[in-house]
Amino acid sequence: MSKLKAILIGAGNRGTAYTNIMHQGIGDFEVVAVAEPIEEKRNFIAEKHSIPTDMCFTSWEPMLEKEKFADVALVCTLDRDHFAPAMAAIEKGYNLLLEKPIAPTPEECMAIKNAALKKGVKILVCHVLRYTTLFGKLKELIDSGLVGDIVSIEHDECVGNVHQSHSFVRGNWGNSDKSSPMLLQKSCHDIDILQWMIGKKCTKIHSFGSLTYFTRKNAPADAPDYCIDGCPHADTCYYNAVKLYYNDKNNSWFRTVATGNPSPTDEDVEKALRTTQFGKCVFKCDNNVVDHQVVNMEFEDGVLANFNMCAFNKACRHTRIMGTKGELSANADSKVIEFFDFATREVIEIDTQAKASGSTLVSGHGGGDSGIIISLGEYLRDECSAEGLSEISISADNHMIVFAAEHSRHTGSVVNVADFTASYDK
Repeated sequence: MSKLKAILIGAGNRGTAYTNIMHQGIGDFEVVAVAEPIEEKRNFIAEKHSIPTDMCFTSWEPMLEKEKFADVALVCTLDRDHFAPAMAAIEKGYNLLLEKPIAPTPEECMAIKNAALKKGVKILVCHVLRYTTLFGKLKELIDSGLVGDIVSIEHDECVGNVHQSHSFVRGNWGNSDKSSPMLLQKSCHDIDILQWMIGKKCTKIHSFGSLTYFTRKNAPADAPDYCIDGCPHADTCYYNAVKLYYNDKNNSWFRTVATGNPSPTDEDVEKALRTTQFGKCVFKCDNNVVDHQVVNMEFEDGVLANFNMCAFNKACRHTRIMGTKGELSANADSKVIEFFDFATREVIEIDTQAKASGSTLVSGHGGGDSGIIISLGEYLRDECSAEGLSEISISADNHMIVFAAEHSRHTGSVVNVADFTASYDK
C-alpha cells in the first residue's frame, strides 16, 4: 500500500505534533512539502521529513499555486489564518486535516463546509477528544445501552491556572480580536464531544462568562511591566515568567512557544521575556477572553447538558453522564471510569485502557493526536465512513452551537440553535 502524501501549512505546535506522528509511520503518510514563515520551524520540518528545498515555502500561496501534488493538506495556521488557505486548498481538490476551530466566524465556518461539500473533498477537523481512549470508551458504553437513555450530562473543562496564563493571557489566544473567543478556541472540543456522546441536535442554549482575574486592576501597584525587570513579588507570584520560562529548563512546550524556536537556548528565552508578551506581567497583557464560562444546553428529547470552563484549578476534564439505568463518572487523569448501576446499587470500575471493538484509538492528548491521524488515513482510503468522525459537516454544526453560546453570553438571551444556524448557512 502506497503512502498518502501530505503537505503542511503552518509548522507551529499542532502542525509539528501531527507530522511527528506521521513520521513515526502512524497512518502511513509521507510529508512532502511545508509552508511556514518562521525559518527555524520550516527547517525543522524539512530536515525531519527530508523535504527538498523547492518544496519548502515561506507562505502557502505559492505552494497552492502548483498543480495538486498530494492527497491531503494539513492546515495548522493560527485561527484567523485558517480560512484563506483552507478555501484555496479545497479549490485545488485537496482533502484537509483542519486544525480547530474551523474559522473564527460563523460565516467562514459555513463557507468552508459548503465549499468542501460542493467540491467533494473530505475534511476532518481536529476535535481530538473523539479519538482519545477515555472518550472513545465513554461513547462505546453509552452506545451499548449501559446507562439507558441519557437524561443529563455535566462536563467540566478545568483549563489550569498556569495553562490559562500561558495560552490565553500571554499567548496567541488571549485576545479574541486576534484569534477567537475562548469557548471556540479551547472548548469547541468539549461542545463537540457533548453532542457526539448525546447523539442528538442541540436545540436551545444559554451562557454566562467573563474575564475577572487576569486584568490590570489586579496587578500589584509596584509590579513592572515585565517580570524579568525585577518584580518584588517574583518569589510568590504563580505566574512569574522568569520562573515558568527561563528557570524551568524541562518545560519545552513553554520555551518553544515563547521563542518560536524548536530548540531554544537560554539566550532565546531571555530575549523573548524582554521583548514579547510572554515576559509581561500576567495582569498587564492585551488579553480579553473569558477566564470562566458556563453553557447550558437543551438537546432533542429534553436531554440537558451543562458545560463549565474555568481557569482556576488543576488542569483536567471531568464528566458525569446520568441516564435512566445508571451514572457514568470519568476523570481525564484517571484510567478508570466509574459506573453506578441502579439495578445493583453498586459502583463498577471500568478500565479505559480496554480498547473499544473496532476502534483506532491509541494511547496518549490522551491518544487523540495519534487517533485522528490513524482515522484520517482510514477515511481517505475509504476504509471507514464519516460516521463518528469529526468530519466537516458535523463539526461546522457543532461550531454553530459555540457561536450561539457566545451570542447568548453577549446578549443575555436564550438562543434557538436551529434558527441561529440557518441565519448563516446560506
